[in-house]
Amino acid sequence: MQDRTPKPTLNVLVVDDELNIRKTLAMSIESDGHSVVAVSNAADALDQAAKHSFDLALVDLRLGPTLGVDLIPGLLAQSPWIKVVVITAHGTIDSAVQTMKLGAFDYLTKPFTPAQVRLVTERVLQFRVLEQKVAGLQGMVDQPGNDSRLESSSPLMQRVLSFTRQIAASDTTVLLRGESGTGKGVLARAIHAWSDRAARTFANVSCPTLSAQLLESELFGHSRGAFTGAVRDNPGRIAACDGGTLFLDEIGDLPLELQPKLLRFVQDREYERVGDPQPRHADVRLITATNVNLEEAVKAGKFREDLLYRIQVVQVDLPPLRERAEDISRLCDAMLAELRRSRPIIGFTPEAQAALRGYRWPGNIRELRNVIERAVILCQADRIGIEHLPSTFLVQQEPVEVGDRISLDKLEEMHIRRVLATTKSLDEAASVLDIDLATLWRRRKKYGI
Repeated sequence: MQDRTPKPTLNVLVVDDELNIRKTLAMSIESDGHSVVAVSNAADALDQAAKHSFDLALVDLRLGPTLGVDLIPGLLAQSPWIKVVVITAHGTIDSAVQTMKLGAFDYLTKPFTPAQVRLVTERVLQFRVLEQKVAGLQGMVDQPGNDSRLESSSPLMQRVLSFTRQIAASDTTVLLRGESGTGKGVLARAIHAWSDRAARTFANVSCPTLSAQLLESELFGHSRGAFTGAVRDNPGRIAACDGGTLFLDEIGDLPLELQPKLLRFVQDREYERVGDPQPRHADVRLITATNVNLEEAVKAGKFREDLLYRIQVVQVDLPPLRERAEDISRLCDAMLAELRRSRPIIGFTPEAQAALRGYRWPGNIRELRNVIERAVILCQADRIGIEHLPSTFLVQQEPVEVGDRISLDKLEEMHIRRVLATTKSLDEAASVLDIDLATLWRRRKKYGI
């Protein structure tokens, strides 16, 4: 089967005062699918670097009266990840090596061939792909168990995953809505992984965790001296994600004063760093998430209506765990396999399984993981028992005596709870109750089970 995974590409800046060399380099690099901006002098190079995010800069060592080496600090300040390759004549290789000590990545000697240019760009491409993979892995450290969360036996969740895979191929802005702990961050990363941007950077910014000033700097970047403590330039997450995906978690907590700036970026892909009036552009896909009612926030004056329209071009609603109870046992097994490490714990007792299935999970998958981790720590046997779970997980089965004054609804609720607690699946529970799955789902929703 042919590999349809898109090949990663570079954004390249060529700086050389000789027109023929600029044209030769641009043609050679563009023929491999990369994007190229070519300029003739240092001032234009810094101007382009301020507007765009580059992965590679090919810089001539001699730029008329100036030295290409003097460009290196300015280029690195704009894009710390940029790889600078110095172009030099044979007689000045020693100088090129010296520039590498100042931060250059490599050098290219004149006269060069298209094959030599391709070799240099391929080296840089491999480096950038590796850097972005490392950044992605670092972002996953706090998100264990991701794969198991994207598997489901629930028809409701399967529809969500199928729809999400369909929209992942586009560049449209996506709003993920769901209760806390339902896996919105995991799904955002999956959208990135399923998209044509998978080889580029994915970054996660949590809106409630930073003050308005720090959040603005984190997103848009700042110039040195923009505020107290800004001792160096910061390119910001938007610049770092150029070509990739930016995930804004809990967008409902975005400070009102930052919302116009984000709106401008969503509309025009244009923004400015704090303390720097230079407009900048970045090709970034935006995914946002919220667990609050943004429409109510708009009515309360806490969220801009025009921003809401812009970020919910496509909306995905994640169901809470209690509405995909078919997945609880599988998730428990997957998390146990991950968390037990070398512990000889092979599973759960029937009582523990019943308690886990009968719980409402207000904290959803995040709460489930915490409960399993706690149980693994406490368990000294080969199976996790009900005694290893918090007391809130004990299934309450109130005895009903003949003559008790109790409504039919209450009686039905208690009976459904007992059946759910003593069966292994929703299919089995529906069979015992002699109703179909759709009716069982409606009853569970009615009674909050």
